[in-house]
Amino acid sequence: MNTPTRILIRRRGLLAAGAAVALPALAQNDKPVRLILPISAGSGVDVIARAASAAVGKALGAPLVVENLPGAGGITGAAVVAKAAPDGLTLGMVSNNHVINPAVYKKMPFDAIADFTPISVIGATPLVLVAGKGVAASNVKELVALAKAQPDALNYASSGNGTIIHLAGEMFVEQAGLRVRHIPYKGTGPMVNDLLGGQVQFGVVALPAIQAHIKSGMVKAIGLCGAQRSPAAPEIPTIAEQGLPNYDVEGWVAVIGPAKLAEAEVRRVHDAFVRGFASPEVVEAMARQGNVIRPTSPEEAARFFRSEAARYAELAKKAKVVLE
Repeated sequence: MNTPTRILIRRRGLLAAGAAVALPALAQNDKPVRLILPISAGSGVDVIARAASAAVGKALGAPLVVENLPGAGGITGAAVVAKAAPDGLTLGMVSNNHVINPAVYKKMPFDAIADFTPISVIGATPLVLVAGKGVAASNVKELVALAKAQPDALNYASSGNGTIIHLAGEMFVEQAGLRVRHIPYKGTGPMVNDLLGGQVQFGVVALPAIQAHIKSGMVKAIGLCGAQRSPAAPEIPTIAEQGLPNYDVEGWVAVIGPAKLAEAEVRRVHDAFVRGFASPEVVEAMARQGNVIRPTSPEEAARFFRSEAARYAELAKKAKVVLE
């Protein structure tokens, strides 16, 4: 069932396992490849990119340099990719925000579809609703009861207005019928810092970006946002199984390049990412983080971007999220 209150990744046209078989060695290139992340350090996408960068760089035959350029919900970094030469030396790793932005911003400096070359939707990362350790709630029922007992007293954080993290938090608030205040931050790092410091009471975060703080007891895992529990944290129940059955949110991660990237270059970069994410050390890291890695083909990525953009446009309209 696909309703406006559900955000979930659609995994279609996934590559068969055989797509990751050994390919001919790529020519060495003494020029480093920039991988632009339009999000802050410490986010779920950042954790994924840095865990895989060495292996992907080896497969590319050139150093892969991860560069964080956060701002405006991902627009700042994505604009750098859009303006880059289509030579394969500047790539981007983006999340749901890339196709959400056209639906929530009145003006965009680029076309999120036409000005980029989709290379692969790498997979999905689980999101988790967490609360600060000082919050008197350890599960969905307790958090909802606490918020309803103190209307407008609690704050929930997001990594920025109009982001997938914001929409995921807004959906929880809406479905639970809460009156709380939204506090947007400029990235996941500052958001997590204030969750740890108690300035905000709860929020949605990518599991890889918050897992260490959950284990240390600095924050409480209220519920996993996806439809199923994560193998990386099977002890965390889903929000759906705690009384909000229609709540289902996952983040996806994709690799893009500038528009007009030559087909041969698209295939070369695609194959390098497939090989890099199939390397044993990256497979182990992704499993530890709870990420589901199933790279799509460039063609499937292009179709996925278009379908997701249309779906988020409908969601943003219903949620009345409009940004300058």
